[in-house]
Amino acid sequence: MTVGESEQRVESETDSDDQELETTPAPSDAFGALGGETRMTVVEALTDDEPLTFSELHEATDADTSAGFAYHLRQLTDQFVRQRADERYELTDAGRAVARAVRAGTYTASVDREPVALDEDCPFCGDTALRATVADNVTEIGCDACDRPVLRMSFPPSGYADRDADAVPEALDAPHRRRIGSFADGVCPECAGPVAAAVETIETDSTDETDAPQPVQLSFACETCGADLKCPAALAVLDHPAVAAFYHDHDRDVRDRPIWNVGAEWRERVVSRDPWCVLVSVRLDDEDLLLYVAGDGSVVDHRRVPVDDHAAERTAEETGSDGESASA
Repeated sequence: MTVGESEQRVESETDSDDQELETTPAPSDAFGALGGETRMTVVEALTDDEPLTFSELHEATDADTSAGFAYHLRQLTDQFVRQRADERYELTDAGRAVARAVRAGTYTASVDREPVALDEDCPFCGDTALRATVADNVTEIGCDACDRPVLRMSFPPSGYADRDADAVPEALDAPHRRRIGSFADGVCPECAGPVAAAVETIETDSTDETDAPQPVQLSFACETCGADLKCPAALAVLDHPAVAAFYHDHDRDVRDRPIWNVGAEWRERVVSRDPWCVLVSVRLDDEDLLLYVAGDGSVVDHRRVPVDDHAAERTAEETGSDGESASA
């Protein structure tokens, strides 16, 4: 197919309203347009959202001639830079995303940190053996005692800058509460694409050969960009209205504890494996809140019960016909 035939085909592809179908440049073309110091300098010069003229942008770069600079500017125009009615230039939304990523060091910096011991107990085994390790901009929180992963959280390089290792875990807390909440709502926090959720067992290197069932966790994955996250089921329900109301009624705030251990009052155990149902419970004073989490991470039912009633109910379930012990 010749170039002319290709252009005619694009012009002829219209919807029922005779509007031209939207076309998207190939990823290689989009990233290729950013190649070169001159073009990246243009993006950086426009980062502060102050529109600039052709001459102002030319002066900010190392381009020798205006003709040469005009060529580089044309490669950016429409995709990352646009010309306004007053003939000044500004960044498009894609251009602003690139500028933010450059400033944050997303594509240029890789941070590694030595393991840092955390004060909170492991939510699985209860030992004070949690540690946070940073490798290639990803913080992993796990337990040295039971060898179970708790959270794995990506963080921009700029988030680690100017922070001591001991201060990094606290900085992770707020953004990743929102991140988990977005995944649990079915919306990818990276690209806003749809999210698939599933319950899966946690594989460990433990040599414990007891009959206790393997612990489980929720696994989220974006169907568009592939962003993923794994966490205990309890963390996916922290923003649920029933949880907020429960803590409020007991004069507590669920945000007071870090996300890698929201408190010993939280428990979770498998009620059913086919289909999946995980019972997440939280105890405050003399009352329990029970939340039943399905295989897709959604809360399908919830209720409050007095502590004594819940204890009796759990005993009955644990001695039921399936004979399976409950996992905390």
